[in-house]
Amino acid sequence: MSVPLLSLQGLTKAYPGVVANDTVSFDIGEGEVHALLGENGAGKSTLVKMIYGLVKPDSGQMLLRGVPYAPPEPRAARGDGIAMVFQHFSLFDALNVAENIALGMENPPAMKDLASRIRDVSEAYGLPLDPYRTVGNLSAGERQRVEIIRCLLQDPKLLIMDEPTSVLTPQEVDILFQTLQKLRSEGTSILYISHKLEEIRTLCDHATILRLGKNVGECTPADTSAREMAELMVGSTLHTPERVGNEFGEVALNISDLSVPAPSAFGTALKQVNLTVRKGEVLGIGGVAGNGQDELLNVLSGETTTQADAVKLHGAEIGHFGPVERRRLGVLAAPEERLGHAAVPDMSLTENAMLTGAVRQELENKGFLNWGAAKEFAETVIKAFDVRTPGPENAARSLSGGNLQKFVIGREVLQKPDVLVVNQPTWGVDASAAADIRQSLLDLAAKGAAVICISQDLDELMEISDNFAALNEGRLSAPRAAAGLTVDEIGLMLGGAHGMEVSHV
Repeated sequence: MSVPLLSLQGLTKAYPGVVANDTVSFDIGEGEVHALLGENGAGKSTLVKMIYGLVKPDSGQMLLRGVPYAPPEPRAARGDGIAMVFQHFSLFDALNVAENIALGMENPPAMKDLASRIRDVSEAYGLPLDPYRTVGNLSAGERQRVEIIRCLLQDPKLLIMDEPTSVLTPQEVDILFQTLQKLRSEGTSILYISHKLEEIRTLCDHATILRLGKNVGECTPADTSAREMAELMVGSTLHTPERVGNEFGEVALNISDLSVPAPSAFGTALKQVNLTVRKGEVLGIGGVAGNGQDELLNVLSGETTTQADAVKLHGAEIGHFGPVERRRLGVLAAPEERLGHAAVPDMSLTENAMLTGAVRQELENKGFLNWGAAKEFAETVIKAFDVRTPGPENAARSLSGGNLQKFVIGREVLQKPDVLVVNQPTWGVDASAAADIRQSLLDLAAKGAAVICISQDLDELMEISDNFAALNEGRLSAPRAAAGLTVDEIGLMLGGAHGMEVSHV
């Protein structure tokens, strides 16, 4: 048998209170696309950080083509042919594509030569990029191309990809897969992390499943259903969200002919947006990243204030109110960027619970903070939403992305809002946790709350939405009943066909 490209043998890494990886072993073959699956907190991120030289294992070893491999830092890993595209982009908006790529190179060539190489490599792999475009003006899909081309210029032997399609349109996913298949045909191995299991079935040759830090099995994705893989990940039967046919009540929140300028040079202006959501309704809002989702959430949450009558809650004008006053009235929000916007990285979960729960959970009185009650609230969120963490005293940044997402959503849901606005509620969350989060939104609506779910996951929106609208370049389409919408109709709405008739719902 041929020697594997990379062999992991008994890798173990522990942190205070948790064993992130427990004697993990598996091989990645030459020219193989190998999936790494596991629910949030299963140890995937720690494992790839060891491969990439960001973390040193406590025990075990790695072999690269049969030779011991222990990179002390990412520079050494890159020198050995290991490249990684991270889930969160590390790009500077004010710099152009070539300048961003040069920052990630040990000895970048002259800018003119680098620009030529970027053009050649990007076109060869079906990911065309203009090296002189400013990154702040790129879509999320184009930004990911920058990260991928940065890696391909290294001529990698192993490319690690962490949730690479979370911000891509279906068309961009197809292009990415063609690129990855070309890389595979040229002998490059790919370690692919994703919670989108149908993608795994389409792309990957083999899959290793982690659960609670241990390797609990392997499978051939093409021969395994998405549900079977999900159940291998969680070790139990997968729950499917159940919708209750609840009646809609009166209008809870509405905005009329709202136009707001772009908050920055790289933001999106909102243009004549009209939106109405009723008690008991889930309004799904779709759109490709960068079309005004963050700006819309900020207007609804009060981070961006407007004239008073532009936003109304139960008929009362609230456009001039900020987030604290809106929370007091029952309008709560969970933004897309969980680490830094929804939660403060270096604060504990108790402190983060205090930040948004102080008013509605009565965690403060006349300026005095009740930390005991805040801790109890954080513990309630942790238990109710199965947040994997040693305890509420742990910092937000210590949680895996998916577990922090569960905490953020749970923190808002358990405050029993009248209106809840969420952006990308299940981004980077495993199948089981995603199902639980979606069920919590449906349950909230069933109790009479109005829910606005902004998401790039169309399957998610079709699963939980009563009505669907699309954002395109800051314009919101007329809502349509989600039931019965075809892919073509959704595509037209996402593409900016705002003149479509409104269904009477």
